[in-house]
Amino acid sequence: MDDFDWINPNYEQVFATRVERLERMRDKPEIVARLLDYYAGRPADWISDWGMTFDPRLAEKGLRTVVPFVLFPKQREFVEWCLERWLMREDGVVEKSRDAGVSWLCVAFAAWMMIFKTGTVVGFGSRKENYVDQIGNPASLFWKVREFVNLLPREFQPEGWDPQKHAPFMKIQNPENGSFITGEAGDNIGRGNRTSIYFVDEAAFLERPDTADAALSQTSNCRIYVSTPNGAGNPFYRKAHDGRTKKFIFDWRDDPRKDEKWYEKQRQNLDPVVLAQEVDRSYTASVANAYITGDVVQAAARKGPADLMAQGPVIMGIDVARFGNDKTCFTFRQGRVLLRQIVFGGMDVVDVAGRAKDEVRAQLGDVAQIAVDTIGIGSGVADILRRDYGDMVVDVNSALRMSDGQHYNLRARMWRDMREWIKAGASIPNDSDLVTDLTALQYGYKGGELLLESKQDAKKRGIKSPDRADSLALTFAYPVKKQDDWQVPTQHHAAWEALDSVTGY
Repeated sequence: MDDFDWINPNYEQVFATRVERLERMRDKPEIVARLLDYYAGRPADWISDWGMTFDPRLAEKGLRTVVPFVLFPKQREFVEWCLERWLMREDGVVEKSRDAGVSWLCVAFAAWMMIFKTGTVVGFGSRKENYVDQIGNPASLFWKVREFVNLLPREFQPEGWDPQKHAPFMKIQNPENGSFITGEAGDNIGRGNRTSIYFVDEAAFLERPDTADAALSQTSNCRIYVSTPNGAGNPFYRKAHDGRTKKFIFDWRDDPRKDEKWYEKQRQNLDPVVLAQEVDRSYTASVANAYITGDVVQAAARKGPADLMAQGPVIMGIDVARFGNDKTCFTFRQGRVLLRQIVFGGMDVVDVAGRAKDEVRAQLGDVAQIAVDTIGIGSGVADILRRDYGDMVVDVNSALRMSDGQHYNLRARMWRDMREWIKAGASIPNDSDLVTDLTALQYGYKGGELLLESKQDAKKRGIKSPDRADSLALTFAYPVKKQDDWQVPTQHHAAWEALDSVTGY
């Protein structure tokens, strides 16, 4: 319906069209069989032609609250995208703004599968049970499914449909073809029967997303993760940015019911974090208690090395991987410029130390300090490096208890100094992984002293170890000895000597 007025919808006209079509169908029952054949491969047409939805906010405009589910172009595109994911047996991630009707779209697609596809099972999961099913609660997904099916013309309902009998708690059944829609919540997501397609609602807010992913990997070939952003670094963020998982973006600008006036009202009424999360789809700005906020990190990432002169001693930070999926990271920082980072895995202590020596030799400008995280296996790397570099190597025990009354431990103080360095106008590479790491951690206070979220607690939220950020933070652990002697480096380096031989300078 290209000419439909989405701002001031005329649903009475849509009702009249549907009534006229129903009368024709009932006058000529043979039409029904042809329509069922047609709709069996065209869910978007079926939903838009016969589906109904519920919006209590329409009452304030003097409109019906139960209205035809007329799909606008992006909604139709989404339904077709879901069909493609199912047919291709592949996962998808849906990054959405608020109030785009995605929940109703998922529900309508599930109803289409249950009615038209024999022997299928559609699964729904969310972090709380009442989000999935709560009798009488219009916010729950299964309330929407029941209403959607109940409001269909009888020609499109399952034969013998009885909602009291066929739609109990957390399960809806098509008695005609043996298809089901089932629901799960919390840690039970993925623990039920195998499914044809599984919708994970508000996937970025699951308490244990990795557990749900592991369970779902065994129960469905097609998992659709739907959510507004909830910070960077969690499994939903990684799926949305891994370049492999098919991604669908529902931006508020795709909704013909919304315009700049609508957005301005949201901006005035919503908390900035809620606006970033629910409307702007911002990952780095969507966590209320992120210790380093996305705006300051993005500002530093927009400032290229050419915008600042790198002055002072070069400091190297070495964060050594301690767990299987963690990475070792080397950081080289000079003054207000993060010069470069090297990230790798799969090396033992001796090889990490060897790689560190190579990178020190390759660094333009002499390295004045090598700060190594010596909790765990990092101490072995520091010992090996100390044989060649002596006092240049400093051991950093980030768990060291501070006595300054402000920071609970050394890690908190390093991260505070790093944050202030970024806010003061530093330059960092425009690297999405670094930006993610810097904005991923939350914080709190213990005894009135700043305490950063531990890596273990972050992992419980599905946040991978912020190796790049921790490596950079190490360069703020201790001052470089004889800092006053450092100026812009003027001595030749092996790389400059090679350049001299070519250029003649």
